[in-house]
Amino acid sequence: MFIPNLLSTESGSEGIVRARIVIVEDEPDLRDAVAEYLGASGYDVATAETAAAARSLVETQPFHLAILDIAMPGEDGLSLGRWLRSKMPIGIIYATAAGTALDRIVGLELGADDYIVKPYELRELLARVRSVLRRVPQPTEPQGKKLAANRRSVAFGPFQADLDGRLVTGVNGTVIDMAKSEFDVLEVFLTRANRLLTRAAISEAIGFTEDPESSRAVDIRIMRLRKKIEADPANPKFLRTVRGEGYIFSLPTGDSN
Repeated sequence: MFIPNLLSTESGSEGIVRARIVIVEDEPDLRDAVAEYLGASGYDVATAETAAAARSLVETQPFHLAILDIAMPGEDGLSLGRWLRSKMPIGIIYATAAGTALDRIVGLELGADDYIVKPYELRELLARVRSVLRRVPQPTEPQGKKLAANRRSVAFGPFQADLDGRLVTGVNGTVIDMAKSEFDVLEVFLTRANRLLTRAAISEAIGFTEDPESSRAVDIRIMRLRKKIEADPANPKFLRTVRGEGYIFSLPTGDSN
């Protein structure tokens, strides 16, 4: 297991910490090669050969991205990914030996930000890592609490979305459990409320390349999101479908802060 080199800041970038990546892979040669390559590319990297070892790492420090092998002895990567998402807003890339469209869709349904098929080129993995990290919260060192007046928040129905804290609360301040991919889509709608958005526009906003598969991924995220914010997901009040065109998020004027 590698011990992560947790540097406080990037050289010349005050307040910006290096993204922390955990690699969970039971093949030692691949695990070591990925760790060395990503470390040389400027990331702080930790490794684990099992889900249990990864859980121990995560209990002691936060990570911004996890690269998870799906087929591991004991607990698999899919189960570990769900647990990670319950702990922190983390990007997830699944590594799988199966490359069928069905496998990719299942991974997206389980909250993956991306997937990569083994065996893979390290340069391809690096490109996917950079793409996912652009969509997760920017890692920064704590610099004191922001004043509430300076935070971006949006109220809709009984919900309050803190766009800076990436948190949604409901009645009596109850936190709504929401995967990063779901919050990404919600933020797109809340910052573009009362506007018709095509699937292509949504895909572009969350960093996808528009194609039939990413359109399906957008629909899956919207379906999951509706289950969490709509009293009747089959007849949505907020996130409505415009047949043949896209989606629109209905928000009374003046609800944004």
